[in-house]
Amino acid sequence: MSHDWLLYMTAFATAFGVTMVTTPLARRIACKFKAVDYPRSRGMNKEPVPLMGGIAIVLGFIASVVVQSPWISDFRTTQFIGFLIGAAIIVAVGMLDDVYELGPKFKLLMQFIVGVVVVSTGTKIDFIMWPFWQYLKFLSTPITIVWIIGLINAVNLIDGLDGLAAGVTSIASICLMVLCILSGSTLAVSLTAALAGACLGFLPRNFSPAEIYMGDTGSTFLGYVLAVASCIGVFKSYAILSIVLSVLAMALPIIDTAFAMIRRALNHKPIMSADRGHLHHRLVDAGYSSKQAVAILYGISLASAVIAVLIAMQDYRATIIVFFFFMILLLMMFAYKSRTK
Repeated sequence: MSHDWLLYMTAFATAFGVTMVTTPLARRIACKFKAVDYPRSRGMNKEPVPLMGGIAIVLGFIASVVVQSPWISDFRTTQFIGFLIGAAIIVAVGMLDDVYELGPKFKLLMQFIVGVVVVSTGTKIDFIMWPFWQYLKFLSTPITIVWIIGLINAVNLIDGLDGLAAGVTSIASICLMVLCILSGSTLAVSLTAALAGACLGFLPRNFSPAEIYMGDTGSTFLGYVLAVASCIGVFKSYAILSIVLSVLAMALPIIDTAFAMIRRALNHKPIMSADRGHLHHRLVDAGYSSKQAVAILYGISLASAVIAVLIAMQDYRATIIVFFFFMILLLMMFAYKSRTK
């Protein structure tokens, strides 16, 4: 399948530029509505920082979609309309949460509604190519909804250090973009290109020390787009490998969330409760600076993304070599840290 590379690059650049330009506007809106993150025990900021930077990310993403819309027919399908409706709900709930701190049960309910909207308009994880799963096709809808809710919360949970969620999502979206280019899904490529550009456009003002946070407005939107794009592009094209590739592309938020759920269940705490047990918290508590912890987590995300692309390209020898050197790098890093304590 042919791809319009110039269009994808333009879409990426549009999202990048619009997000960068509108981030100060998002900061003013956050201050006007008093959506500010004040220092607290489990937080990492020592000064009040405005939230709702996600507004700029959403504006950049929408601008990119508008640029692409005349040339991509998939933007006029029921499936894409369902995606937009779900995105609107996610952004609205995120903005309200940044201002009023909504309860977890209400947010979970709204995320479930978003999942229902998405699957009812044609976006589902398709298991028809999987051995034996063709007999369990009825599970496609609930599994897709769980996947969407899971990724929304996964990205939201890693948004704990300056630049972490935006950077990790940039890596994940670029990885998904490459996977979708290989699979031939034009719509998924368009969504991931726009998301990558928006995230990278937000990063300059979100690096430590951050001028603004994306808040739930941004983090839930990022998770939502990643979830839907993976359903449209990766799960539709790679059969049994799709779950492996999707998890590798977004390994950090998925694994961190899985361990958080297990940790809270073992400690008899609510699954949706907040704590300081996430990987980024553990790295900081171990003595790494915020910037060092973010760099380490970027490296982990990048390595898993590269492995996902190599597997999709069926270059297994290169995959093994990359994984081997990555493990050596991790061991060297922790050995160095233990000697410098």
